[in-house]
Amino acid sequence: MGDSFPERHWYRLSALSLALWPLSLPYRLLAALRRLAYRRGALHAVRLPVPVIVVGNMVAGGTGKTPLVLRLAAMLKENGWKPGIVSRGYRGSAAAPMEVAAASPAGLVGDEPLLLARHGGCPVWIGRNRVSAATGLLAAHPGCDLLILDDGLQHYRLARDIEIAVEDERGAGNGFLLPAGPLREPSSRRVDAWVANGVPCGARKPCFRMDLRGDSFRCLLHGSQADLPASALAGKKLHAVAGIGNPQRFFDHLARLGLATVNHAFPDHHRYTAGEMGFGDCEALLMTEKDAVKCEAFARGDWYALHVEAELAPAFFDFILVKLNGLKTA
Repeated sequence: MGDSFPERHWYRLSALSLALWPLSLPYRLLAALRRLAYRRGALHAVRLPVPVIVVGNMVAGGTGKTPLVLRLAAMLKENGWKPGIVSRGYRGSAAAPMEVAAASPAGLVGDEPLLLARHGGCPVWIGRNRVSAATGLLAAHPGCDLLILDDGLQHYRLARDIEIAVEDERGAGNGFLLPAGPLREPSSRRVDAWVANGVPCGARKPCFRMDLRGDSFRCLLHGSQADLPASALAGKKLHAVAGIGNPQRFFDHLARLGLATVNHAFPDHHRYTAGEMGFGDCEALLMTEKDAVKCEAFARGDWYALHVEAELAPAFFDFILVKLNGLKTA
């Protein structure tokens, strides 16, 4: 637990990040050459028979893509589309492409795809080979007329029609590429739209602000019961865990709800064990839904997951729909 290498060095200038900067130069060159090879056709990108929207980020780690993918899928369904979702299944053990069900083990399919399957209301497939996962989804669900690729901004082998990059308050960190900084690609790389999670849009255009809203919790052990409002937890001795890309965002959210918590940050996609959760002097343990899917098997009655939803201005959805309509007439 505690600050990891990225937290200590990727999001500020330090002696170590400066020492690693020369190693980021060949990474930058290789990333640029790979992108150019796909643009010029030296490497072949597979074009699917349906539009593909990619939701990703320039930095390594989470920035809030999963809530955005869920909200985007809901918006598309409201407007007559039949989307499917494709994800890599990061930290899942599945070797071959497969469909994710609401009851799939998180250890097999990954925590984020499981959340998408439970809350997305549309088919979700995973695969390290995104092309195979996408074609598998379309074969199994021929009515699907659009795909959302979760965290595939750098997966150029699958051709895309709309690219959305999500950024949070940490921005581009120290501005260096891996391994000296958090960037997978230069932050100047163009995309169709930027989404700023919890912060005002800066100079990037077009940019749309996203806020995560949520003030109720579900009990991991008794998930079918009514959600518990945050006010019911006020004044209790609370601990909170977060194994997401930016744990502080979750802890700050709890503080805005008026909850005083003892916070425990874990690495992103951390696989919890029951022994790690034995906090003393604790009347309730709070966590994200992404953490909860990995803790349900050994959950207790005083463990709760915060449900959040992405809130975006209508202008964002108008922007996406105009882009999609343009594809139909092209």
